[in-house]
Amino acid sequence: MRIAPLGLGDSAPWFTCRTEMRERFVFDTVAGRYLVLCFFGSSTDPVSAKVLALLAASRSRFDDTNLSFFGVTVDPEDERQRRVSASVPGVRYFWDFDRAVSGLYGALRENGGYRKVTYVLDPMQRVLAVLPLLADADAHVAALLAVLERLPAIGAPYTAGLQAPVLVLPRVFEPKLCQALIDYYRSQGGKASGFMQDIGGKTVQVFWHLQKVRRDCVLEDEELRKACIRRIQERVFPQIQRAFQFQVTRMERYLLGCYDANEGGHFRTHRDNTTKGTEHRRFAVSLFLNSGEYEGGSLRFPEFGSGLYSAPPGGAVVFSCSLLHEATAVTRGQRYMFLPFLYDEPARRIREKNQHYLNPETSGDTADASEPGT
Repeated sequence: MRIAPLGLGDSAPWFTCRTEMRERFVFDTVAGRYLVLCFFGSSTDPVSAKVLALLAASRSRFDDTNLSFFGVTVDPEDERQRRVSASVPGVRYFWDFDRAVSGLYGALRENGGYRKVTYVLDPMQRVLAVLPLLADADAHVAALLAVLERLPAIGAPYTAGLQAPVLVLPRVFEPKLCQALIDYYRSQGGKASGFMQDIGGKTVQVFWHLQKVRRDCVLEDEELRKACIRRIQERVFPQIQRAFQFQVTRMERYLLGCYDANEGGHFRTHRDNTTKGTEHRRFAVSLFLNSGEYEGGSLRFPEFGSGLYSAPPGGAVVFSCSLLHEATAVTRGQRYMFLPFLYDEPARRIREKNQHYLNPETSGDTADASEPGT
């Protein structure tokens, strides 16, 4: 049972539950649209009843193409007396009489009470809004409708072009954490960052401004490190498992980087695991801390065309370390990034085997630490 509600960016737990129309409704099969998941407890609760009535007035929003509504009741009388009923397309109710689904979503309190809450999920079934359902039904519905108003339309089907096999994940870090990391970098300052090459039987850091211009700062603040680890574990690991069938167990490197237009910040085409000291790396995470405050500074994967990739502030682009990629030049402002690598237990053994190739004086660009991811 989950004690606290889900947070922004968290992956919504998958489940199977009975509905009015299906004995086994598989929740993950409705991904690909926005979802409202309302844990209202019982329709006899006055606040819940009013919320459902107010949402009925906005019934046309729930079309199963862009948006669907799922109510969750734990009251068997809601089914027996048909106090709530599906209206397809768009509106359905889960009969969560054993409270198993509610437990997954933090709707059960430790004292046995019920925490009423409404979640809005994105098409990847990640949380983009958490709205506690308290005493004011009008305010709750107004807040929910305000969220729904801001959602971009799913859009019509289109023929996909050539695309790199990457994940773009919004809402990994909250704005407050992004700003705290930027403030930390500015307080510590950054040192010139090189790139790794195998020379003379050792993996060493090489500096060549035509290849790479970036300044880095190792994140040594323990609380900030823990905050970053927890969010990446909860919001990135599950998506890698889903998309690539790869179970991340370890996270390497707590590095803040800055590409500054005044220095011509960039990193030309490279791969992240071509030396003995970096052979173990499996996935790179480029987490954008201040998107929109600079120009240029996108990711490009030339093996898959000229497309430019970025993410909203606090969002990440996640990709295999073996993909050829570059960070295009920042032409105005400063681009701040958090740049860890992820790997698993077989890769950990490779890393341990190759430790003797690393030059002891190599900077944090290889790894400052290795933390278990689970």
